[in-house]
Amino acid sequence: MEGAVTRYRILALVVGTLLVLLVVGMVLKYGPTDEPGMAGIVAPVHGALYVVYLLAAYDLWRRTGWPLGRMAMIVLGGIVPLMTFFVERRIVRDARELTGAAA
Repeated sequence: MEGAVTRYRILALVVGTLLVLLVVGMVLKYGPTDEPGMAGIVAPVHGALYVVYLLAAYDLWRRTGWPLGRMAMIVLGGIVPLMTFFVERRIVRDARELTGAAA
């Protein structure tokens, strides 16, 4: 299960970072600067990697046997800015506690 945790962790950090960049890009696009370039690049990359993130999250969720509410929290982590980093930390900690692995 450590492989599933590692895959989830990497994707969570990448998707979370891209989501923060997307928020910055949206502020630039719809703010006073009217610069749509950054959002146009980051949005499709975030979207594609979010799908991969969901697959990794599902794999981890399936292996751990957590309730559906935990999966909902993981899913929201990829679409609520900055939430990904908090969710990732807790999910990885809880998954490692299940297996008895050190953090």
